[in-house]
Amino acid sequence: MLMYIAVHPQYFVRKIGEIMIAQKTTTLTLRLSPEFKEGLKAAAEQEHRSITNMVEVLIRDYCQQHNIVLSQENGSAAPSK
Repeated sequence: MLMYIAVHPQYFVRKIGEIMIAQKTTTLTLRLSPEFKEGLKAAAEQEHRSITNMVEVLIRDYCQQHNIVLSQENGSAAPSK
């Protein structure tokens, strides 16, 4: 089963302080077992999030726990030193 995760339109707006910054998004296609898809959906519903936002939160939390720095400018990630 394929699960498509995308944010439309291609840009979303992030509010930082009082400044609105448009950031380009990208599409990610995942192949998940039905059990993982249902778990992701349940987690997103419990947190009142979209599936896309839940995936972003999970990735961000993982990166923070493993000292991986996410670049806000180009979306790249690198282990912190």
